[in-house]
Order: sequence, then structure tokens, then C-alpha cells
Amino acid sequence: MDNLRLWHKFLETIKPSIGPANFKTFFSKTLLKSVEDEKVIIYTPHAFAKETLNQKHLPLIEATFENLLGKKVQVEFVVKEVETASQPEEDFFQPVRSNISILNPKYTLTNYVVGPSNNVAYAAAQAIVQNPGTSYNPLFLYGGTGVGKTHLMLGIGNAILEKRPHAKIIYSASEKFMNDYVEAIQTHKMGDLRSKYRSADILLVDDIQFFSGREGTQEEFFHTFNELVSRNSQIVVTSDRSPHEIAKLEDRLKSRFAGGLMIDIQQPDFDTRVAILRSKCLEHKVNMAEETLKMLAASFDTNIRELEGQLVGILQLLQVQNLPPTPENISKHLQTKTIPQNGLKIEPKKVLETICNYFSLNQKELTGAKRQKELVLPRHLAMFILSEQLNLTVEKIGLLLGKRDHTTVMHGRDKIKKLMNQDREVQRMLIEIKQKLMVA
Repeated sequence: MDNLRLWHKFLETIKPSIGPANFKTFFSKTLLKSVEDEKVIIYTPHAFAKETLNQKHLPLIEATFENLLGKKVQVEFVVKEVETASQPEEDFFQPVRSNISILNPKYTLTNYVVGPSNNVAYAAAQAIVQNPGTSYNPLFLYGGTGVGKTHLMLGIGNAILEKRPHAKIIYSASEKFMNDYVEAIQTHKMGDLRSKYRSADILLVDDIQFFSGREGTQEEFFHTFNELVSRNSQIVVTSDRSPHEIAKLEDRLKSRFAGGLMIDIQQPDFDTRVAILRSKCLEHKVNMAEETLKMLAASFDTNIRELEGQLVGILQLLQVQNLPPTPENISKHLQTKTIPQNGLKIEPKKVLETICNYFSLNQKELTGAKRQKELVLPRHLAMFILSEQLNLTVEKIGLLLGKRDHTTVMHGRDKIKKLMNQDREVQRMLIEIKQKLMVA
């Protein structure tokens, strides 16, 4: 265990025994400097903190480290004042946030574009930030792909972290929760799993529809849910459909979700799409006239993720051609379908080259006989794009990909068809690969 992980684990372990006020005053601005043999050195920001920790908390601190390290240790405090810090390792005298790597800081409530399709969900999110665990618990957000459910959920988490830097916030995709559950069973560490999830102040679970039919996972989540709600810990869940539409989801979970607030987030309307495009232009530091934004919003009646993908593709293409994003230039590309909406007008060879570059492969690896896990997804994506976007026959695709059987191509193509409606990572890859093809 490296020092940073050890320090985060130490803070999580000792926090309940210290109390919020003492923790914030004396522990949030300390830092683990080193662990050498049986000596633990901790930086403190000033002499007062050092004296207080030595006199009041040293036995508990040493006992906590002994449990974590499995050996007896001696703890020493060293004053390291903030104003003298000039080296990178010393720029740590900020409240320690062990959750900072869990939540993507890109997604905030501030940059969440609100419109008629999501204003109720946004209002609920703001209420939760003000009173987590009491306003709407759980909050169940559902809707189609790319409508902003995850953005809103992570925005809630980031907003709470701003107010409560030491809150334990766990964000987990449903697949991660399922994998953690299976691993805990296999390694006989169910206690660790329950300690992790049931100690959360805020639990955010994405795409819970994938719990469908997973009886053991649902059982574990049910008890986790009950434990957290009993402690007024906030739960936020997303799904692509309402709980009552999720097949093989236990009735008791449906009942728990219905006991909170369930909100259906719809596709953005025209005005919201304009606002989203305006926001994304600011993010990409591009000035685009209102007339142009409206033209694009009218041209692409789609979800937020695809709308952003279309915008980025257009901006990349104009940049390659050294053209400004004027209404005339964008209109020209839309009319000539240089930015295709339903198909890619490009040679099959270019598709294979683009996929190879995207995954850092060579052509022999992509078309060869090896079946390593890291090669399967690129091949399936190639099969899907060549079939769905270029309308090639499965026989032709099989020849391009190393003389593969047509049934293999059909399986790969259909696999991506299924994943693109379920897996955000696959959706992202498809958008990015298509963007690269647009400017190829």
C-alpha cells in the first residue's frame, strides 16, 4: 500500500473516533510523510497542531497505524509550515479528499444545462445538495441514452464535496458493484465489501438496470440500501428505464426505489439543444453565432452525447480545412453531407486504419488469428462500422478482417449493436472513432 492510499485509509478509519470538529481542525491539514521500518512521520501545519496531536490523540493514532500495517510503530510529528512550501510534495496542506479521484470534476451542477426536459430532476438535485439523505432518498433518475443522467448524478456528488470535503462518496457503475460482490464471495471478504459500501455518506450507482436477473447482487444491494437509508445516507441511482420496466428486478427493490423520488429525463427540446451547443462552444473556446447554433440544433435532433459528438466533429473538420465556424461554412458541410448523419462515405481501408490508430494496433494484429481480449473489441467495432455505416456484406467484411467466417462477423456486429445501447464506454468509442473518420 503506497503512502497516499495508507493515509486515506488511516483518515477513514480514525474519523469516527475523533469527531467532526477535531477531525477538521487537527487531521484534515496533516499529511503522511513517510513510513520507514517502525517509524511513521506525519507533517502538521503548525506547532499547536503538533502539540495537540501528541498530547490528546497519539495513542489512538499509533494503534490505528498498527492495525493497518500489522506491526507496532512509533509516530512522530514534524511541523511543515504552509508558507515555506516550495516543492511539489509539500503542496498538500489542503483538506484531504479521498474521494477526489472517484468523481470526474468535469460534471458539475454549474455546467449542467437545464431545460423543460430535465428541470424537475435539476431542482431535486439542488435540494439533495442542501439536505442530503433527507430531501429525496433515494433519487432514481431514468431516461434514454445520453440525456444527462450521469452528469446530474456526478454533479450532485461534486456539489456535496464542495460543502463537505470529508464526506465519503462512492460512485459505482452497476457492473463495478456486481464485480466487487463476486470478488468478495470468491475471496471470502464479504465483510470488506460491506464495510466499503455501507459506510458511504453518499452512494451513486449508475445503470442499475444491469442488476436484472442477478439475484445475489440484488440481495446484497437491498441490504446495503436499507443500511444506508437507516443512517440517512443519500442514494442516487440511474437507469435507462423505470424500475417497473426492469425485467427480473426484485419487487422489494422496486418498492424501495418507488419510496423515494423517481424522475424521467427526456430528450432535450430545441431550445435546450441550442443552450447545450452554446455551453459546449464555451468549453471548447469557440465563438459561434446564435444563428449557427440554432441551425445545428435543428439539424441534429438527438441526445446530448451525440449532439456534442456532432459539434466536435464539425469543429475538427473546419479546423483541418482552416475555416471559421460561420453559418455559411457549416451550412455548406451540412448540405453536401460532408458531416454525414446516417453513414460514413469513406473507404473500408480507412476504417481499419483509424481503428488501428485509435487502439494503437497494427493491421496484422487487427486482422490476424490471435484472440487476445484486447483485440476482440476493436475487431467487433470494425465489423459494426463496416456493416452499419458502409453497408458492406458480412462476406466482404470477413475478407477484410483476415478471411473470417460470415457468422463470426455477424456475431461481432450484433455484439456492438447490443453494447451501444447499454455500455457508455462503447458509445464513447464509437463517437470518437466516427469523429476521427470525419476528418480523415
